[in-house]
Amino acid sequence: MAETDFPTAVRDLRNTLRRITEVTDVDKLKAQVVELSDMAVAPDLWDDQANAQKVTSQLSHAQTELERLEGLETRIDDVEMMVEMAKEEGDDEVLADATREVASIHKALESLEIVTLLSGEYDEYDAVMTIRSGAGGVDAADFAEMLLRMYTRWAERRGWNVKVLDTSYAEEAGLKSATIEINAPYAFGTLSVEAGTHRLVRISPFDNQGRRQTSFAAVEIIPLLEGTESIDIDENDLKIDVFRSSGPGGQSVNTTDSAVRITHLPTGTVVSMQNEKSQIQNRAAAMRVLQSRLLVLKKAEESAEKKALAGDIKASWGDQIRSYVLHPYQMVKDLRTEHEVGNTQSVLDGDIDGFIDTGIRWRNQAAAEDD
Repeated sequence: MAETDFPTAVRDLRNTLRRITEVTDVDKLKAQVVELSDMAVAPDLWDDQANAQKVTSQLSHAQTELERLEGLETRIDDVEMMVEMAKEEGDDEVLADATREVASIHKALESLEIVTLLSGEYDEYDAVMTIRSGAGGVDAADFAEMLLRMYTRWAERRGWNVKVLDTSYAEEAGLKSATIEINAPYAFGTLSVEAGTHRLVRISPFDNQGRRQTSFAAVEIIPLLEGTESIDIDENDLKIDVFRSSGPGGQSVNTTDSAVRITHLPTGTVVSMQNEKSQIQNRAAAMRVLQSRLLVLKKAEESAEKKALAGDIKASWGDQIRSYVLHPYQMVKDLRTEHEVGNTQSVLDGDIDGFIDTGIRWRNQAAAEDD
């Protein structure tokens, strides 16, 4: 094993951290923590529960980001001191520990550096993800549910809040579709590279002859836009249906018609919500997502960037971004970046940072080449 050039390694780590802190604007982040902390202890904070949850969530994310940056600076200082002491004492074991720590810090910085690449118009917003089963029958519906679990676990690992907005269950198993809201800074920018068609190849657990099945699911990501960016919607352009929420197999989970489906007639955009407790709450949540969809559609049409924002996703052959192969071998491979992982179970359990990071770098490099 080649001996680590510690002075160069530490200098590179400091330079990378400096670039990240410059882009992040640590002083602004500290001021944000102070401001949000004051808001969080206000006696009337919880009079408005939605705003209170937003404030506490933003405070948690700001504190976590600040702690990560300050913690990495401390770790670089510590590893530099560790190397000096180890060299003075000729302690090879401590030098080996320092080498591992340098690699660990480098990996942590790479993860943080990804955020500096998110500079799109909507990148810093919360995200709304919709997963739809595509070609492949019951296997596709099951695959959609697998993807919902994967993304939910990935977000929860990060400490990001995930809220289920709507689920439509398939007859036999799995999901026809599911919509979730993910609340975190840069949630949309981070997840936007996941938009597209995902393909699963496996021995179907629903085929009594044990045949191999290929199935598809589509992932759509839109930014959850602020109310200040709302788009005017004519009530006459809306068809609003109310119905009873239901769970798997059509089993009722609600005794009132609280679920809401809103159709925007001019565009054919449909938004359903059934996971809030009342019809009023579901309608408000549906309108919020509809506003976001329509504004994204409007701006995309104006700038001819519909494909970049939400994607023209068919959930079938020819529009794939990633393959999940469970048979005859095991591998998950992104078809754009060539990034691949052999541990398919780990990926389906939410370990997808590698795919997202390489996807963001690939997108930025492609954009730079087009300029």
